Amino acid sequence: MSDTEEQMGEEEEEVREGGDEEEQLGEEEEKLGEEEEKQEEEEEEKVPENPLTEEIVGECLSLLCKTGDGLAHAYVRLDIHEREITDISILKAFIHLRYIDLSGNKLKDISSLSVLTHLLTLKADNNLLTTAKLEEMPFLQIASFNKNKIKSLDGVNHPMLEHLSLNDNEITQVSGLDPIKLSRLHTLELRGNKLETTDGVSLPNLKNLFLAANTIKKVEGLNRLQSLTTLHLRDNQLESLDGFVEELKMLQYINFRGNNITSLKELQKLQTLPMLRALVLSENPAAEEEDYRLEVLITLRKLERLDKEEYNDEEREEAEQIYEQRRQEELAAENEEGSEEDD
Repeated sequence: MSDTEEQMGEEEEEVREGGDEEEQLGEEEEKLGEEEEKQEEEEEEKVPENPLTEEIVGECLSLLCKTGDGLAHAYVRLDIHEREITDISILKAFIHLRYIDLSGNKLKDISSLSVLTHLLTLKADNNLLTTAKLEEMPFLQIASFNKNKIKSLDGVNHPMLEHLSLNDNEITQVSGLDPIKLSRLHTLELRGNKLETTDGVSLPNLKNLFLAANTIKKVEGLNRLQSLTTLHLRDNQLESLDGFVEELKMLQYINFRGNNITSLKELQKLQTLPMLRALVLSENPAAEEEDYRLEVLITLRKLERLDKEEYNDEEREEAEQIYEQRRQEELAAENEEGSEEDD
């Protein structure tokens, strides 16, 4: 074997060894990551028990009101946020509560609230919940479960519910929302989850839908949202604007900021929306196109605001002139083609 061949062999062996070392390091890092995750889960499981007591409840009650029968009075508001509470079973006895704030505790289970049939507002943000499921609450109007570990929307069907917030959870798809039972729901917030599509939101009376900071690649299944006026899709992974249908006849505001829309031609797919008046398209590649503001207005001539900046009369007049000029050019081209065919 020559010196050159021997040197090449040594280099190949070094590369192999380097690759093996990298692979080994990768495996070790993965193992460490799994161990850290397991440790975090174990630490969460080992949360010291800290049940809610009558003494704490007494300190945190407020708002004295008449009870349902009007013959007595009771405190109806309870605020026990950020007290590291792990168990709220004691609340079963406080049947007159209407407003509860449980945010910033260590709760994994809030099923005991199901007996509080007078509840109007529930705030359970920043806990350790894996579900928002409760028995039907006949008067619950506002419910917030932000920053938990909730994976599905099952069991959230309260007939008077108007505003539901589940931002920063682990929801991968929208399912389980009953359009009949949730006929009063006007605002649904699902920011910062793991959604890849808008499909599954079949709520005919919904007005505001917040889906920012997911991994949404497709707009679909919106045909039942006839009352929708506001749609937030900021910081997702949209490349096309397919999926906007004529049934969205009330939609006035859409936020597409921070997506991957590369061509302003995609905006032609929004021409089916008769009430669209405000659009946010900044931080998309398409927003870098020449004459961006003007081209958007030529395509969507009823638009009043782009990226939070109102269109002025001069812009609107210029857009109308260019639109008309292009229309005449297209008609002339069609006529010319027709004449050539006749010949």
